[in-house]
Amino acid sequence: MHRTTLGVPREAGAREKRVAIVPETVAKLAELGFDVIVEAGAGAEAGFDDAAYEEAGATVSGPESYREAPAEDPWKADLVVKVSPPSESEAKRLREGATLVSLLQPESNSELMAALEAEKVSAIALDKIPRITRAQKMDVLSSMANLAGYRAVLEGAAAYQGFMGAQVTAAGTDPPAKVLVIGAGVAGLAAIATAHAMGAEVRAFDVRPATAEQVESLGGKFLMLDFEESGEGGGGYAKVMSEEFIEAEMALFREQAREVDLVITTALIPGKKAPTLLPEDVVAELRPGSVVVDLAAAAGGNCVYTKADEVVVHEGVTILGYTDLPSRMAHTASRFFSANVRHLLTDMVGEEGFVLDLEDEVVRAATQIHEGERLPPPPRKEPTPPPKPEPPREAAPRKEPEEESGAGKAVGTVIGAAIAAAAFALVGLFAPEDFVQHFTVFILACFVGWQIVWAVAPALHTPLMSVTNAISGIVLVGGLVQAAPGGSGLPVILGAVALLIGTINVAGGFLVTERMLGMFKKGGPK
Repeated sequence: MHRTTLGVPREAGAREKRVAIVPETVAKLAELGFDVIVEAGAGAEAGFDDAAYEEAGATVSGPESYREAPAEDPWKADLVVKVSPPSESEAKRLREGATLVSLLQPESNSELMAALEAEKVSAIALDKIPRITRAQKMDVLSSMANLAGYRAVLEGAAAYQGFMGAQVTAAGTDPPAKVLVIGAGVAGLAAIATAHAMGAEVRAFDVRPATAEQVESLGGKFLMLDFEESGEGGGGYAKVMSEEFIEAEMALFREQAREVDLVITTALIPGKKAPTLLPEDVVAELRPGSVVVDLAAAAGGNCVYTKADEVVVHEGVTILGYTDLPSRMAHTASRFFSANVRHLLTDMVGEEGFVLDLEDEVVRAATQIHEGERLPPPPRKEPTPPPKPEPPREAAPRKEPEEESGAGKAVGTVIGAAIAAAAFALVGLFAPEDFVQHFTVFILACFVGWQIVWAVAPALHTPLMSVTNAISGIVLVGGLVQAAPGGSGLPVILGAVALLIGTINVAGGFLVTERMLGMFKKGGPK
């Protein structure tokens, strides 16, 4: 297998503390055929020192050694993995024919994309990984959104001048904070779970009513609009809503703003500016001391007063526009990011080593530039229409049993009673007294048993096995008595037959009962 050099440069952004590959991933990448080169200090701010990378098998080199050993420059590797989009100057350091794997945001970084085309490289945008079941393990956006939602609650709680959960103290009581989460995507659900765990009263809204169950399962109260319009968009995102829906939505937000203490907004629309969910009139309803955490600050913000990477205080309301929430948890964020990248590379490694296969649905969707040529968006895959239901078959007309006339029933009853009386008379005249007693008990047992079993609904036949097992146990005892040593003749034979049949019935009853119980266990019946 051809080995591929994989470079991990240090992130240059002032607020970026994450690293694309962590030491625990290096050994796994080596097994896939990658030789990892890490720039000195690349993982320092995330809590991973150079010694940890060297111990894991990576080559660590600094800028001062690149002239003497150009092969150790991570930017000159066959494959370069980054977290944040590279700058134009960093893009020029890539060697021709190399592959870049990073968050790229191609819609808003046209100059960077042009620079990558000029360098004749291939570029894979991690933010373009399709949100399909197979690609969940590679979905960097979901991993980072999970962290952002969690961190948003912590930042909001730090800015809020009160308890998140209810408190009872000697100085008095304090009710729980009321938290409104707008948007029930990955980040919103993480925020709901975190706020609820901290004891807050959580409310949530999303234009997709299907998220209500998820919200409520995490302890939040879903706010439903009485409006028949779904916000389901492609790829798990929301779509742009109608003006009528937005008016109803704003009325709901104004009503909630009068009550809540902390608002967390997470609404994003791919390729577009973030929708304004907290305009001036909604913010005006928030009480002084309230806090807004805007997770869409990098895309223009959901709050009209949001400024990216700044804290704005408007008439007593604090608005946090942090765009580096995952980076504030750099150690965990780097581990998650690295695991996502490893899963992607694992799928891209074949028998000949690392291959950029454009026939692969995930790779094609993420690849923006291939060998210096900008690729058009992949054709949209239409969902497979559900099979048309077969028309119901007409049931055969049910033949009702003919009702027997009252006279016929009476005649049948009289005849049956006469036959039974004659049988009992013959038995009484010619059979021994002991036999008559046993025969009477036998006939009564048959009659009572038939009446009991016949009256049980078919759905209860299996639970009835436990009762029939008990009855069969009595039969076994009787059979043992009759077939005991010292006996002879017909009673011994009948006792042996009773033993055989009773044993079969008991064993079969337990087997059937065990199989039925297995259906209620994980994995079904054995």
